[in-house]
Amino acid sequence: MAAMKILTSAGLFLALCALGLLAMAICTDYWYETDARRHRERCKNYANKRTDPGYIYTSNHNLPLQMPPPKSLLERGGSGPEAAPLIRRTRRHYYVAAASAMESHCSRQFNSTISGLWRKCHREGFDLETEELIYKGIIQRCTPVKYHYSSSILPRNLPINITKTIRQDEWHALHLRRMTAGFVGMAVSIILFGWIIGVLGCCQQHDLMQYVAGLLFLMGGTCCIISLCTCVAGINFELSRYPRYMYGLPEDISHGYGWSMFCAWGGLGLTLLAGFLCTLAPSLSTPTRTTIHKQRQENGTV
Repeated sequence: MAAMKILTSAGLFLALCALGLLAMAICTDYWYETDARRHRERCKNYANKRTDPGYIYTSNHNLPLQMPPPKSLLERGGSGPEAAPLIRRTRRHYYVAAASAMESHCSRQFNSTISGLWRKCHREGFDLETEELIYKGIIQRCTPVKYHYSSSILPRNLPINITKTIRQDEWHALHLRRMTAGFVGMAVSIILFGWIIGVLGCCQQHDLMQYVAGLLFLMGGTCCIISLCTCVAGINFELSRYPRYMYGLPEDISHGYGWSMFCAWGGLGLTLLAGFLCTLAPSLSTPTRTTIHKQRQENGTV
C-alpha cells in the first residue's frame, strides 16, 4: 500500500510539472530562432566593396577564384600555356555566378527573429536598424501567426504555375500549424483532466481512478508527440518551399530551436513517465481479504 501511494504521488507530481512546462512552452515565443547578424554584416561589406578598375572583390566565405578548374577542362584543354585563357574564363564564370548569388540573397531583407505558436517577433538588440524602425513606430516588433488562409500574403507578378505552387504550399503549411496548436491544446486538456481524476482517486483510495488517470496521461503524451512532430515538419517544410530564393535561408544565417521547444519536449517526457507510474501503482496494491465466520453447529442440530 505504501509503494502504491508513493508511485501515485510521484506520478501526479510529474504530471503537474509537465503541465507547467507545456504551459510555459505554449505562452512563450522561443520555439524557433534565427540569427541574421552575420548575413547582414556580409551584405554590408559586399555593398561597400570597391568599384575602381583593376580591383576584384572576393568574399571571405566563398573564394571562387581559388577554386581549381574542373578535370574535364584540363583534359580537354591540357595543362600547358594554351589552356590558360580557358581556365581564366572558367574562373571568371565562377566568380560571376557567386556574385549573382550574393546579390540575390542580399536583395531580400533577413532579420533575426523568434517565433512561437501565436506570434513572430524581432529579436531585441540584434539588428540596430530594425530597432530604430520599431522605436519610431514604423514596424511592429511582433506580428501574429495566421491560422486562416489569406490571399493577401501571396506574392504578386509571378507566373501562374509558381503562384499555384505557392498557394498549395501555403495551405499545407497552414494545416501543419493548425495541427501543432490543436494537438498541444488537446494534450494540456487531457493531462489536466487526468491529474484531477488522479487526485480524486488518491483521496478516495480508488485504484480504478488512478489507473484511468495514468491512461489519460499516456493519451496526453501521444497528442503531445503528434504536436511536436508536426511542428518540426512545419519548420522543415517552410525552409524547403519553392521557389527557394523566396523562402529559403542563406547558409550564413544561423537558425535552430529555442528553449520553448525544449520545454515542450521535457513536458512530453514527464507526461509519459507520469502515465507509466500511475498505471503501475494499482498493480502493487494488496487486495483486502474478507473472512467469513461460519456458525458453530450445536449438538443434536444439523
